[in-house]
Amino acid sequence: MPEIELRTSSADQTRGVGAAIAGLLVPGDVVSLTGDLGAGKTTLVQGAAGALGVSEPVTSPTFIIVREYAGELPVHHMDVYRLDRLQEVLDLGFEDLLDPQGVLFVEWGSAIEGLLPNDHLELELTGEEDDRHVRVRGRGRSWGARWDGLAAALGAWKAA
Repeated sequence: MPEIELRTSSADQTRGVGAAIAGLLVPGDVVSLTGDLGAGKTTLVQGAAGALGVSEPVTSPTFIIVREYAGELPVHHMDVYRLDRLQEVLDLGFEDLLDPQGVLFVEWGSAIEGLLPNDHLELELTGEEDDRHVRVRGRGRSWGARWDGLAAALGAWKAA
């Protein structure tokens, strides 16, 4: 699968990338976010959740592990940074978070790659608020079918 390289220069632009991605999400989708601490993973989820109709503030689930929000689709936001073993993720009800009616965003998703479904969107964020790079990769058939639409939706942020 090809990748899309993006660049944002503010938190608002990173939220815009999240909102653009949200426009292509369907029930059952999983989005894995990886990257440096402070690179904008939660900021991107804020944009996506807002575009999915979440009206309450979206905050980092680092210490809570999982936050759930009501929107046009249920939004599950998980952060596995503080978990040491895959079994801890399973004990938290990971299978239930793979909601066929909602979407799941997993911060530090690469740490649980073996638990993620074959079809998922992978976002790698690096940099800082005023100079972020986002690498987007689609995994599986469903993202292959949506790739052109995703590339078009993200065109405003494509890295030169």
